[in-house]
Amino acid sequence: MSQTLTQCHHQWATRPDDERFVSLPAMRDHFQARRDRTKTPVISSRGLIVQAVQDNQGLVVLDKKADVQMEPTNWAFGQLCQLNETPAGYMRELGNKRAAPLAAACLNVGIMTRGVEEVGIMRYENGKTELECVTGPNYGRVWQNDVLDTLIPRFGDGVTGTWKVPGEFGRDVRVTKANTTLYAGDRDMFIFLADEKNRVEFQGRRPGVPGQLARGFFLQNSMHGKSTLKLSTFYFDYVCCNRFVWGAEGFQEIAIRHTSGAPDRWLDEVTPALEVYRNTPTTNIVNAIENARKAKITQDVDDYMAKLFGKNIGAAMQAVHVTEEQRPVETLWDVVTAATAYAKGIQWQDKRVELETKAGSLLTLAS
Repeated sequence: MSQTLTQCHHQWATRPDDERFVSLPAMRDHFQARRDRTKTPVISSRGLIVQAVQDNQGLVVLDKKADVQMEPTNWAFGQLCQLNETPAGYMRELGNKRAAPLAAACLNVGIMTRGVEEVGIMRYENGKTELECVTGPNYGRVWQNDVLDTLIPRFGDGVTGTWKVPGEFGRDVRVTKANTTLYAGDRDMFIFLADEKNRVEFQGRRPGVPGQLARGFFLQNSMHGKSTLKLSTFYFDYVCCNRFVWGAEGFQEIAIRHTSGAPDRWLDEVTPALEVYRNTPTTNIVNAIENARKAKITQDVDDYMAKLFGKNIGAAMQAVHVTEEQRPVETLWDVVTAATAYAKGIQWQDKRVELETKAGSLLTLAS
């Protein structure tokens, strides 16, 4: 049964102008510049101290070891309060009532009375230093610019070519900040791209009548602990001016929690899935991955890998898989993840993408 997807409409309706981008390279350059000015140390929780600003104008957080004073964002302040089991709303209310010294004292008591633990912080330096997030020490951050560096070689700039910001009612439009579907703020990112030219034939789309649907995907990520890394794929009729997705079918989702292995899982799971979706219109990504995990290699694995990738590279891929997964290659999915893991060590992007594309195409064998 078809449905109307509202996720992109919500982004369109709520994002301010400075969180709207008109191309993927513009987004990538923005986040690369931010990353260049960002530090993510892991420190002792006792290394943080909260201070009231002079004249009682809010709160700052001091990293005692680095001797750096940071202005917490609203998000980071909430995480700091959560870490200390202190109600964030009440702490903000104290600050608004010009009782910042009391709020600082409450937070510092929490810091000093809890057991010592490691915390990961993200601080952004651009004239002033902002505390952007406070997470656990094993938070597996997937950087926004890395996500975009994965997308651009495969899907282009997002405004030309096959995969791009969707048009309006199936018609191409010039991408502007008013109609874009590329959004990113200080805590999260949302991308919607679609292939509206190469439509897929669906028999019985409507009673007794076949129909053609476009392909699209949402990609969401947060570097700050707000949400998981999530890839959603679907087919659809058209997108309207308010960025509702009408007549959506086959909605599927892959979500990756930000554990310590998240950056590698992004490469191992989402990258080959994107390759399949880009190149094989009728393949259901989620089902293909699940089927590949169950598909045992029935012939000699050495011979199988050698036929696909060559003897030396096939052996190297198996060695990487054993190192990372602590077991040998056994299934079709293991072959895909072994090839993707091996590709991470290839210096040249075009060669890396070529190998990842070949690995991703193996998923079609399991669909």
